[in-house]
Amino acid sequence: MKKQTGHIVKEVIPESIAQELDIQPGDRLLSINENPVEDIFDYQFLVQDEYLEILIEKQDGEQWVLEVDKDEDEDLGIVFENGLMDDYRSCHNKCIFCFIDQMPKGMRETLYFKDDDSRLSFLQGNYVTLTNMSEHDVDRIIRYHLSPINISIQTMNPQLRCKMLNNRFAGDSLKIMDRLFEAGITMNGQIVLCKGINDGEELKFSIREMMKYLPYLESVSVVPVGLSKHREGLYPLEPFQKEDAKEVLSVIHAFQDECMETHGCHFVHASDEWYLMAGQDLPEEESYDGYLQLENGVGMLRLLLTEFEDAKKALKKKPFLKNPFKKKNGPVEISMATGKLAYPFIKQMAKKMEEMFPELTIHVYPIVNEFFGELITVSGLLTGKDIIGQLQGKALGEKLLLPVNVLRSCEDVFLDDVRVCELEKALQVKAIIVKSSGYDFVNAIVEEVNR
Repeated sequence: MKKQTGHIVKEVIPESIAQELDIQPGDRLLSINENPVEDIFDYQFLVQDEYLEILIEKQDGEQWVLEVDKDEDEDLGIVFENGLMDDYRSCHNKCIFCFIDQMPKGMRETLYFKDDDSRLSFLQGNYVTLTNMSEHDVDRIIRYHLSPINISIQTMNPQLRCKMLNNRFAGDSLKIMDRLFEAGITMNGQIVLCKGINDGEELKFSIREMMKYLPYLESVSVVPVGLSKHREGLYPLEPFQKEDAKEVLSVIHAFQDECMETHGCHFVHASDEWYLMAGQDLPEEESYDGYLQLENGVGMLRLLLTEFEDAKKALKKKPFLKNPFKKKNGPVEISMATGKLAYPFIKQMAKKMEEMFPELTIHVYPIVNEFFGELITVSGLLTGKDIIGQLQGKALGEKLLLPVNVLRSCEDVFLDDVRVCELEKALQVKAIIVKSSGYDFVNAIVEEVNR
């Protein structure tokens, strides 16, 4: 059976060029200006022209050639059935630190998919190893000048990288960074640090080598390997301890000082876990160079605290705060649940809100990750069953506030497929999902206070 070509139209934006052309859901885009459209990158590049000849195949098989005169960069208004307009590329490495390999069996099939797609790096900020990139992929990144490209570097030692990724081509693939650098492509790097493997002198070597790619490699994050309790048959890795964390921070801070002096940026950043593990204060906001690596937990807690203080200051200027809050039906009692990593900060913020509203009580509960193991402390990997199990019988008040990252993206379901409504039924409390910012934290509490 012949494979169908083209890309299926899922939706046409009202009052768009596509609607004027009578393009319909179910139609297929075949080409633009006689150029085949491989994926979303080709599409976005080709539609920038002011004159287009679009070849569309209607659902009855009839083909239309549509001529378009438009402003440069004006969008056609088409939403495709597949947002990437191509199959997602999976990772063929067997990294010794891969978290997906540490997940228990029996979970949703999509949770086991390992992506290693440079297109997702550009579109969604995903990190790629470069081992899955062809010459064609690199050429297109350079041709379209796609930035930034986020790279899982792990080490600049080619032989060690082959070992860590379990891929004999992993060392050679680092040369792609040279091509991206020469083309002026912005990059961000990531090092997943594994104790006794790519730390110590290897870490120093890697940072020194990566500095050669400044300014196009604009930041590098160093994060501790996440170790779940499901590691049977996997490479033996040890968790970092307090003294280890202090040493890692010492190395990073020394390079930050050097980079600030020579390049005017900190360049290499430690994720928040290192500071909590070492028992050290979080750096001030200016140390994060504009929060380039939030998705890796670099500066997330500092930004949360900064936003919280800004929102609190703005709140003090509001008229209703001139008098102590009094609710018609009595005091306000709510609760919050979070991972162990953020708990001390959420607790601190909750206490400050209680001081602003004398009749407000906030119960804050740290949830131990029994599903993946106690070494996993981020809220984004908490499960519905763990939250339910550890909050049953606790004082929850009128509402339970949960951070949005405990849910699957754009869904009301936890990582273990427990739905929000099931949690509410089990705990007999209304759950409020709060976005991950200090502003939303304050606004969510104020909303409850003013009910």
